[in-house]
Order: sequence, then C-alpha cells, then structure tokens
Amino acid sequence: MQSNPSVTHEVTNQAPPLTGHDAADDPVLLEGVRREGAEWHIDELHRFGRYVGSDEARLWAEQANRHEPELRTHDRYGNRVDEVDFHPSYHSLMSATVAAGAAGSAWADERPGAHVARAGTFMLATMLEQGHMCPVSMTYAVVPALRRTPELAKVYEPLLTSTVYEPGLRAPLEKRGLLAGMGMTEKQGGTDVRANTTVAVEQADGTWRLRGHKWFTSAPMNDVFLVLAQAPGGLSCFLVPRVLPDGSRNTFRIQRLKDKLGNRSNASSEPEFDDTVAWLVGDEGKGVRTIIDMVTMTRLDCVLGSAAHVRESLAQAAHHARHRSVFGAKLIDQPLMRNVLADLALESEAATTLGLRLAGAADRAQRGDAGERAFLRLATAVGKYWVCKRQPGAVAEALECLGGNGYDEASGMPRLYREAPLNGIWEGSGNVNALDMLRALAREPESLEAFRAEVEAAAGADARLDAAWRELQGELASAEDAQVRARRVIERAALVLQGALLVRHAPGPVADAFCASRLAGGGGLAYGTLPAGTDFDALLGRLPA
Repeated sequence: MQSNPSVTHEVTNQAPPLTGHDAADDPVLLEGVRREGAEWHIDELHRFGRYVGSDEARLWAEQANRHEPELRTHDRYGNRVDEVDFHPSYHSLMSATVAAGAAGSAWADERPGAHVARAGTFMLATMLEQGHMCPVSMTYAVVPALRRTPELAKVYEPLLTSTVYEPGLRAPLEKRGLLAGMGMTEKQGGTDVRANTTVAVEQADGTWRLRGHKWFTSAPMNDVFLVLAQAPGGLSCFLVPRVLPDGSRNTFRIQRLKDKLGNRSNASSEPEFDDTVAWLVGDEGKGVRTIIDMVTMTRLDCVLGSAAHVRESLAQAAHHARHRSVFGAKLIDQPLMRNVLADLALESEAATTLGLRLAGAADRAQRGDAGERAFLRLATAVGKYWVCKRQPGAVAEALECLGGNGYDEASGMPRLYREAPLNGIWEGSGNVNALDMLRALAREPESLEAFRAEVEAAAGADARLDAAWRELQGELASAEDAQVRARRVIERAALVLQGALLVRHAPGPVADAFCASRLAGGGGLAYGTLPAGTDFDALLGRLPA
C-alpha cells in the first residue's frame, strides 16, 4: 500500500505571513503622535498603515532589495550618462511614501504638529523598507539649510515640499517634485570634512565651479545636492543640480556604486565633480554651519528610523510567538519568551517615545520655541547615539525569537538585521555624537538647562530615576577625562531621558520595568532578563497588534 506523498508536506505550526494588517495599529506610536500635537493625522496614519501592511507593499520591499540598483555610466554610443536604474518596485515605494508626506511636505504645512505627523508616517514607511527612505530623509532635511539663501529657497522649496514623486533627470523647474541629497565626506577625511579637497571657484556670473571627488553620496539620481567644497573664504556649502536650468547635464560623474552590507535598494555612490556648476548656499566659509542644519534633521530621522526598525522586528517576533506552539503551548505564553518579548517591547517603547518627543521638539522649534530648540540640540545627539546603538542587539534578539525561520531570507528578518547597524554610522557614528554632546555642553549651556527641565518634569515620581539623575548631573559637571567618559555619560543621559519620558507618559508598569531594569540595574545585559515582579501582561499589552 502506497502512502499519500502529500501528507509529508502538510504544513502545520507555522506562523502565517504578517501581511494584510494595519501597521499603525500600535498604541505606542498613536499615543506619541497625539501627545506631540498631531492627533489630526491619526486617520491618515491608519490609511498609510494599511498600505504598509499590505501584500503588495511587502512584495515591493522584497523586490527592491533583491533587484539592486545598477549603474550605467555610458549609453550604447559611448556618451557619458551617469544614470542609475532601479527596479519598478523601488519607484512604487518612493511614489507612495512621498505622496504620504514623508519627504519635505511638512515644511509647507502650517498646522501645529506637522513635523510630528511626518515623523509618524516616516516611521511606518521605514518599517516597510529602509533603503528608499534615504532620499526621502535628505529631501526633508535640505529645506532649513537651503533657507539660508532665500533666493534659492524661493525657487526650489515649493518643489522639495511637493508630494509628487517624479523620477528621471530633467531641468528641475520642469518637474512637479524634486528630491535632494548631500555630498559631505571624502576618502581622505570622512567625518573630518575640513580635510576636504574639493575646490570651488567663483565665476563672473555669480555661479561657482567645483572640482573634486566625494566618498559617500547616496541617492545619486536625486535632483539637487548640497555639497561641501573649499572656497577662498574657507569650507563652504553649495547647491549642485544634476540638470542645469537650460536642460543640459551638469558634470556629476558616478565612479561606482558602493557594495554595502545592507540598504541594498538604495544606491550609494562616489561622484566626481569637474567644472561642475554650483550655487553658494549660506555664507562663504560657513559651510559646516550651513549644512549642519541638514545634518540635524537627518540625525532625527536616524532616531526615528532605528525606533521603527526595532518596532518592526518586535512585531515580527510577536506575530511568530502568537502562532507558534512549543511543548503544548503558544510561544507567547511561555514564561521565558514572555520575558524576552516584554523586554523588547520595553526597549521599543522607550525608543519610539524618545523619537517622537524629538519630532515634537523639532516642530515647536521651527515655530519659534527657543527652549525646544535648545532641548533638541543636546537631546538629538543623545538619542542618535543610544537608539541607533541599541538597534542591532534588539533586531538580533527579535530574529532569534523566530529560531531558524528568522535566519531564512523568506522571513524578511535577515534584511532587517543587515539594516540594523546603518543608522549608527550614517550622519555621525557613536563617537561623533558623543563628542557632539560634549561640544553642546561646553558651548551651549542652554541646551543642558533645557535637558534638565525635561528630566526634572518627572522629579519625585520614581526614586530610581531621581537617583540616576543625581549621578548623571555629577558626570555632566565634571570636565576631567571628558572624552574618555563620553560614551558612558551619553548612555546614562539617554537612559535618564527615556526614563523621565516613560515615567511621565507611559503606563505605570512600563515605567516601573524601565527604571528597575535600565536605571537601577535590575536587568541583565541580554534581553529577557526583566526582574521578578515585572507586570509582563502590561508590557505585552503594548505590543503592535
């Protein structure tokens, strides 16, 4: 008697794909967006969240990474074209994300909370796919820097704040929407941009000509770029369009695309400038001061992006645990797995809450709130360091929750894992942000006062937080061996700030678990070490649906 071969392939005890859901159905995200002033955006977040959770969008994300961008330096006749070809799924992702307002449109929205609304949308889009968010982030960030030269902002800002994605190289003013990028680093200097050797020479017509080579310039098919170059008056910032106003190509030779660990859907390149036409942005010799306006906003997006990826990894792990049974019980009901998921949920809530608080500060700072601007100066460096630093470990732990399934590309977890170190490197590595914290403390004492006010708004609510804050103040006041201690200080500053935010805004059991495990040393170095007495039901109740 022959057995039925189909029986051996019957699939049981496997989690179904996490699709067909509303990615915005997340209490932490929704509460944060409301709290920071964008409750009016909730319905749109749910609409976009359903897109993010759709089968179609998830397929686009997979395809955009599997079919990587390809560089074409020349056409069939030998003419230099310097174009990058993308899979159609990449363009589909870009179109949907720009249309949802995740790029520059917040700058044209006068409603209070516009930048918070944009942050919520940005997080959802990043949960879907991170690579296409690089040009989106740079387009958002370029606007405040460009405003240092009002005549350029008047021309380009209406197109940079558009919700229309229009790929292809054409004269900028002939398009309905533009994307922006930036070229800062060079191979001999990296973070030390003052070592740059790209040279700018002023012309009689008021334009400049650039000659040099950049080391990391992402999204080279964007329309305009802010570029640092050495002018006679010192390092300066310039606007470089890919296509000139008359429709001719500007010299923007793409030497190669970077072969990166992750972020495969996004093209990162090495462009060469040779008599490249540019316009001065800001004052000559003040290039770092000008472009730092852009860097501040991209660092904010790094915090939001890391928080989003931790959230997406947690959602995947929780979904698996809800459907997978082991030893006669669902994984999510197993005590040790509950500890792991609760700890990850705690990490995620702290990261999301801090990211949205920074977005709220950015929104209010743009509307003239000096205190929020001062808070943002220090807190962005603190958040960029810590949230991005925590992302790789959290994603790895979430991947492990799926066991061998998580190591399989089909699960999507390996792509999240490859992306995990990126935000900790882009826009300033950990050391850069730790040093930036020291710089803010030394040069801008108002930033520490704003940070102090934020923490002390939670004073007296939790003795462990109060003790950690007293200890941190001693560290902040000491100048001895400042650089040696900088990483410890910025880590403690991040934990104290997250603790203060959770004590004020999160449910009591969440704040209690954070203070016990992160501030009082009641947890271990690995996830899943929350102490006995933790209200696991309350923490697991904060998981994405």
